[in-house]
Amino acid sequence: MLDNGDGAWYIISIAAQRADVHEQTLRHYERLGLISPARKGASPHSPRLYSDYDIERVIQIRGLMRDLGVNLAGVEAILHMKDRMERMQDELEQEMVRMREQHASETRRLKDIIERLQRGS
Repeated sequence: MLDNGDGAWYIISIAAQRADVHEQTLRHYERLGLISPARKGASPHSPRLYSDYDIERVIQIRGLMRDLGVNLAGVEAILHMKDRMERMQDELEQEMVRMREQHASETRRLKDIIERLQRGS
């Protein structure tokens, strides 16, 4: 296990153990694009490093397959939709923050105008 300040990173044998799968399963999920482990070096042959997010995703994949009987193609579609929904949720939250800031700024501006008008009368 390594810790780069962003959380723990695990070599493939530890990640497989934590996710309760075989190392080949992790490699297969990576080939399918279901997980994206980091690489320790620049080479594509550098050791894979799995994050807690990667491990949790593998556990989700296993749950979809085992509990719901979803095949890997279905898992891929479900996870891509989930990822898209999460990105959209993040975008919505960012937009809400921007709108709140804009509303607060406009409220301050209007209060300033009201105060100037009241002082002028």
